[in-house]
Amino acid sequence: MARIVVALGGNALGNTPQEQLQLVKNTAQALVHLIEEGHEVIITHGNGPQVGMINLAFELAAKNGKETPEMPFPECGAMSQGYIGYHLQNALYAELKRHHIDKSIATVVTQVVVDKDDPAFAAPSKPIGAFLTEEEAKKRALEQGYVYKEDAGRGWRRVVPSPKPIDVVEKDIIRTLVDNGHIVIAGGGGGIPVIRAGEELIGVPAVIDKDFVSSLIAQLLDADYLFILTAIDRVMINYMKPNQQALDHLTVEEAKRYIAEGHFAKGSMLPKIEASINFAESKDGRVAVIAALEKTKEALEGKSGTKITL
Repeated sequence: MARIVVALGGNALGNTPQEQLQLVKNTAQALVHLIEEGHEVIITHGNGPQVGMINLAFELAAKNGKETPEMPFPECGAMSQGYIGYHLQNALYAELKRHHIDKSIATVVTQVVVDKDDPAFAAPSKPIGAFLTEEEAKKRALEQGYVYKEDAGRGWRRVVPSPKPIDVVEKDIIRTLVDNGHIVIAGGGGGIPVIRAGEELIGVPAVIDKDFVSSLIAQLLDADYLFILTAIDRVMINYMKPNQQALDHLTVEEAKRYIAEGHFAKGSMLPKIEASINFAESKDGRVAVIAALEKTKEALEGKSGTKITL
């Protein structure tokens, strides 16, 4: 039996609540085999489209009707954790029942501590929300003071700071639930970013990369595996080139060399590789796996995915 932190990519969730309700059924089917085999599973997930949608909805409502307040970004993050967690709980509950597995599932609204002096606050980089045309983005930037950037040829999106995670406030609660046999959904969207101010925790408008938070949670819970699930079944070098090569296994040293050679795109594969390195080198024997969602079982058996080890 292993303790596994599973980080779900955007392909496991949807851009609308209706779409997401359907997609999480596939997610539950992919994960139920791990639970059926007796592994302890902690689930994390992104929230880029969802938190942007919530933020924009409140913004437009406040603009068009004074009775609706604008919603601060940390609160939007908390809302996204709640509704994504609800959908995942619902889908997992049904799938577990179909497999005659009696386990409870809980979503923990998770706060993640960041450094108020993190240089990321001076250089927003994390895309959130819907894709816009360049004209729409420039108009909103002038009206709202937000920062917009072009995102991989797909359109323009709002960008917010992406500071590195330092600690998980609810780590002891998560550990207690896992130790007692429950399935936990935590660190949603990279967690709600908070800074310490004396005895208080203050939410800040930012999005922490969910892969880095997943690695941190895996370390804090002394997990055996970190699974980062995405749309491809293996890590590639020379991606989209004639000499493209899929990798079954990477050592930390090899992964660092490929990063230095520029093989992994920022905002895409690079944070997944960096988070995997952080986990693999944190303790001897820890294994990170980057794999396709639908091949989770095969990846654990070493038949799919890219394994990253010390």
